[in-house]
Order: sequence, then structure tokens, then C-alpha cells
Amino acid sequence: MKSEEKGSDVNLAAHLLVNAFDDDYEVVVVVSNDSDLAEPIRLVRQKFGKKVLVLHPCGPGRTRSIELRRVATKSLSVDVSLLGACQFPPTLTDANGTIHKPARW
Repeated sequence: MKSEEKGSDVNLAAHLLVNAFDDDYEVVVVVSNDSDLAEPIRLVRQKFGKKVLVLHPCGPGRTRSIELRRVATKSLSVDVSLLGACQFPPTLTDANGTIHKPARW
């Protein structure tokens, strides 16, 4: 069985560009090691003058994407073994109610 995301890089690229066009941010953080995002990041920097920090999820034997490092304002590695400790708990409550993390996550 092979499990993979479909369209997430396209969705991220679209929102990255539309939000830059709408001037919704000055700096954006992209957490990815997918070199398919290099062109939208390059456009956001070149056409809109936005800063882009790329955080590369890396583990043993994985290196940062050369293409993303080249187009980003700055890039850093993030140890994937630390990501679990950075997630919100399964249930959060705020002034608007309770939010539950989907079971499939």
C-alpha cells in the first residue's frame, strides 16, 4: 500500500502566490523539502519582494533541497524527530468552542 498526498504542493503554491499578490504577508515560512515549490517561491521573492524562510524537515540520510535553498531568503533544517513534540494536543478549547484533531492525523 502506497500512501501519498495529492495536490498539496499545488495548493501551497497557489496560496503562496495569491497571498503575496494580496499583500497578506511580509515574510512567509514554508515547511517542505519539495523542490516543486522552488518556482513559486522564486516568483514570490522576485515579483512581490517577499521574504521566504524554508524549513526543511530532515532526518537521517536526508539533505535540504538544493533548489529550495537557492531560491529561499533563508533555509534551515528541522529534525523530523522533534516534530511530534511540536504538535498541539488532540483537543483544544478556546472562546469559540472545542477543536478536535481529526483521527486520521
